[in-house]
Amino acid sequence: MQFTKMHGAGNDYIFVNCFSETVPDDLTAVARAVSDRNCGVGADGLILICPSDSADAKMRMFNADGSEAEMCGNGIRCVAKYLFERSIVTKNVMTIETGKGIQTLELFIEAEQVQSVRVNMGPPILEAEKIPTTLTGNPPINVLIDVAEKQLSVNCVSMGNPHCVLFSNEPLTDDLVQTLGPAIESHAAFPNRVNVGFAQIISTTEINLRVWERGSGETQACGSGACAAAVCGILAVRLERSVLCHLPGGDLEIQWDENSGDVYLSGPAVDVFSGVWTE
Repeated sequence: MQFTKMHGAGNDYIFVNCFSETVPDDLTAVARAVSDRNCGVGADGLILICPSDSADAKMRMFNADGSEAEMCGNGIRCVAKYLFERSIVTKNVMTIETGKGIQTLELFIEAEQVQSVRVNMGPPILEAEKIPTTLTGNPPINVLIDVAEKQLSVNCVSMGNPHCVLFSNEPLTDDLVQTLGPAIESHAAFPNRVNVGFAQIISTTEINLRVWERGSGETQACGSGACAAAVCGILAVRLERSVLCHLPGGDLEIQWDENSGDVYLSGPAVDVFSGVWTE
């Protein structure tokens, strides 16, 4: 099985071109194997680039633990770069089908190479039942939750996948992220588990962010998590509608359009290397 490793702001995935490749039936096992950073290729998950009946292409995304997710903001930018630079889709505006629905992407190209991609992530999902969470509020903003013998104020939205965001004025420590991240991910208030964002507010237009991703642990960046953090900050009247998000792997730009209600995510997509998986 031929593959290409790519990343968006350090959030890395193994990509397989299903226009030409046949993948094994047990995709859960394949995702776990290739994602393993000791015995596999090493990645935050597996993404299949497939034909679509309703868009230019279709993306299927699997976390490092083999669970399938609805959407990946960093991964979908890499899919767009892959499609364009390999002449599968020769458009600078393309549509990609995901578990969330069809996303529209704008590619910024220099010398036939994709330098960055802007994704219309669509409007955030604000109804608690659809996020899904049992916490109160549509959406739950500044809601108290008991986790690891602490009472925490959390904010929840969905960007096609569920997110819980905690805000802090202090630096984000390993102990904070790696202790509370897994505890909140599997908390009973989130029936489908949840991605957990830890955001340090620098100003009304700038944040530091670390994300504990559902099924993958902490990653270098999370596109949908950056969108969720910006949306929650705006709803909590702590951020403006354009936010620069600093993640361990790089920067992402988020805009929440007041008129359309759509959230836009802009950032890099990088080709790392290609190979053949023989197992």
